[in-house]
Amino acid sequence: MSKFSLFGKFTVREGERDTMVDILLEAAESMKKLEECEIYLVNISESEPNCVYVYEVWSDENAHQESLKLEATQTLISRAKPLITGMERIITLITKGGKGISSN
Repeated sequence: MSKFSLFGKFTVREGERDTMVDILLEAAESMKKLEECEIYLVNISESEPNCVYVYEVWSDENAHQESLKLEATQTLISRAKPLITGMERIITLITKGGKGISSN
């Protein structure tokens, strides 16, 4: 069993972090409907007031790519784009298992 995981960072305009968090939490809510998405966590750092981090675990990379094409995802992306000043994929990982991950 191997899963596709990624850890990304969004840098947003000054004062827009909470708005970005809200948008990403909406995304997380919509991901609950997708069996292929096992984890979608939205995180902030007290030392980076203009950054939001997202950690995702998917059944495979294709499932992640397909999720980006969904209408709900596209709507959230269009709302988030004006806030974003930078994006970084910190790392892509192959998850081998652990608490919270299915063994399929």
